[in-house]
Amino acid sequence: MSGESAVEPVTGIGARPRLRVDRRVLLVVPGVLFLVAFFGFPLLDIGLRSLDGFPAAYSATAASPIFVRVLTTTFRTAIVVTVVCLGLGYPYAYAMHRAGPRLTAVLAIAILLPFWSSLLVRTYAWTVLLQDSGVINSFLRSIRVISGPLPLIRSAIGVTIGMSYVLLPFMVLPIYAVMQRIEPDLGRAAAGLGASPFRSFRRVFLPLSLPGVVAGCLLVFVLSLGFYITPALLGSPRDAMLSEVIVERVSQQLDFPQGSALAMILLGLTLVLLALASRVVRVGDAFGAGTDDG
Repeated sequence: MSGESAVEPVTGIGARPRLRVDRRVLLVVPGVLFLVAFFGFPLLDIGLRSLDGFPAAYSATAASPIFVRVLTTTFRTAIVVTVVCLGLGYPYAYAMHRAGPRLTAVLAIAILLPFWSSLLVRTYAWTVLLQDSGVINSFLRSIRVISGPLPLIRSAIGVTIGMSYVLLPFMVLPIYAVMQRIEPDLGRAAAGLGASPFRSFRRVFLPLSLPGVVAGCLLVFVLSLGFYITPALLGSPRDAMLSEVIVERVSQQLDFPQGSALAMILLGLTLVLLALASRVVRVGDAFGAGTDDG
């Protein structure tokens, strides 16, 4: 059988069948080795470190009110950032879908341009914009909208703005990719049956674009849970996220067991959420996997 692993029979007395392995399988070996070396082993090391003095590290973490507050802040921030990115990303992706080729290219470059610069540089740029004497507060005071500076930095607002700016492309691109696969004839058919443009969008286009929405929301939410640089520069200690606490435990207090336990708890909660999401929607279909083109 061409292209598949098969057992090739060999005639003759005492001959053993030879296993013919598809050579295309060998193409994935370098990628698998890379993942095992740079992701699998570090994750295993963190898991083993978290078991040092088990269950003291986990019990101390679970019983700490600070941990509960930080965990709540982390998930609340991730949810808010996901909602903000969805509110901004869906209209942007729809504009890219409806625009002509040249305007679509311009919009795509605008959304991809941040990837061409350092995350640290972009976050420092937001500190200049959001500080009390920054561009935003100075402009609002110049037009007499506010009398004093708004608390845009060292606050949850600044963290939400900075994280939404960084993660917005991860919402736009999956939604736009799904929108591009929607047949234009469906909208014209709905219009031919008497549906208004808004009704056609609500009853036809929006449901068909939901897999992209699910994929974008999952990407943004999961990435938000592990953010460190942006919350550390734009946030305050009272609004610290779990990644900041992990870095503090490991780098400053040299408490590797508890820092590793925090990391494993965050990983476990993330996997549980993904498992729950997979019960509601097919995550593979949301990311374009497992679709039947034939």
